[in-house]
Amino acid sequence: MTMANKGPDIGNSAIEDIDAQQIRARVAWLYFIGGLTQQEIADQLGLTRLRVNKTLGQLRNDGSVVVDIRLPLARCIELEHKVREHYLLEEVCVIPTLPDDPENQRAVGDAAGGVLDRLLQDGMGLGVGWGKTLTAGLKRLTSRPLPDSWVTSIMGGLTRGSGSSTFEVATGYARAISAECYYLTAPLYFPTVESREALLSHHGIRETMRRARSVDVALVSCGDMTSRSLLVQTPTVSENLEGLLAAGAVGDLLGVFLDSDGKPVDHPLNERVLSVSPEQLKSVRHSILASGGWYKVNIIRAILRGGYIKRLVTDEKCAAALLGEANIPQDNSQ
Repeated sequence: MTMANKGPDIGNSAIEDIDAQQIRARVAWLYFIGGLTQQEIADQLGLTRLRVNKTLGQLRNDGSVVVDIRLPLARCIELEHKVREHYLLEEVCVIPTLPDDPENQRAVGDAAGGVLDRLLQDGMGLGVGWGKTLTAGLKRLTSRPLPDSWVTSIMGGLTRGSGSSTFEVATGYARAISAECYYLTAPLYFPTVESREALLSHHGIRETMRRARSVDVALVSCGDMTSRSLLVQTPTVSENLEGLLAAGAVGDLLGVFLDSDGKPVDHPLNERVLSVSPEQLKSVRHSILASGGWYKVNIIRAILRGGYIKRLVTDEKCAAALLGEANIPQDNSQ
C-alpha cells in the first residue's frame, strides 16, 4: 500500500493541516497496516464509523492508497506505535518536527491541547504545570462550560511572569471551560525545608495541594539542563546548576530534578520544591507530558523510564531519539 503525499511540505504553513493529515494517516495505518476494522478504528480514534468509512473511501478514490504509506505523518504513526509499546504508555501522539524550535514547541503544545480536549469531561479536576508549550495548548481546547470541573496549578510559581507562569496557565485553562481555579500561591522553591513545611500548614495552601494530588487529568511539560530552560534561567536554579549536574540531573519534571533513570537526584532543591511529586503523578488517571525538541530527549526518556506519565505528545525527531533510532546532537548551550 502506498499513500502518496498530496499535501504541502511540512513547515509553518502545515500546522493548520495537521489535524486532517493525522486523521487520514492514522485511519490509513490502522486499517491497511494494523488490520483493524472500521469500528475498532472509530473507537480508538474517537470518530464515528461513518467518518472512518468516508475517509477510507476518499483515500482510495484520490489515488492515495497504492502500496505503502508515504504521507508526511506515516513515519509519525509508526513512531507512535513503537514508543507506546516500548515505554508501556496508554497513548502517544507524534507530530512532524518543525525546523524552528519555538514553532516546534508551539506545535507540540497545540497537539497536546487536542489530546486534553478529548479526555476532559465535566466533573473532572484538571491540574496544569507551566511553560510555553502548555500555553500553546489553550488554542486547541474547545471553549465550553464545564461547571462541575475545576482547574488547579500543581506546582509553585516563579517571582516573575512570562505569559506562561503557573498562575497564567491555570487561569487560561479555567477560563476556557468556565471552571473555578485554584492556585499554589507560593514560590516553587523555598529557602529551607523548614519554611516549606511551615507554609504547608497554611489551610489554603494545604487545601490546594490536596486538590492538586487528586486531579483526574494532569497536563505537564518538562525542562532540560541548558539555558533554553526557563527554569535554568532563574537565579535559584542557575546558582545551583553545577551541583545539580554533578548530582546527575538531566532535567526537571514539575520542578523536581531527575537523573537519567528517572529518579530524583540527591540535591537540596528537590527537598525545598513545592509541587506534586513525580511519584504522586503516577496515580493520576490521565497524565499528559507535552514536550519536544532533541535537547529534551534525555529528560523525556528519564520521565518515561520513571513511569510517571501515561500519555506523551512529542515531535518526530524526539520520538526517534527516544527509541535510539536517531542520534542526539551535541549541545553546547549551558
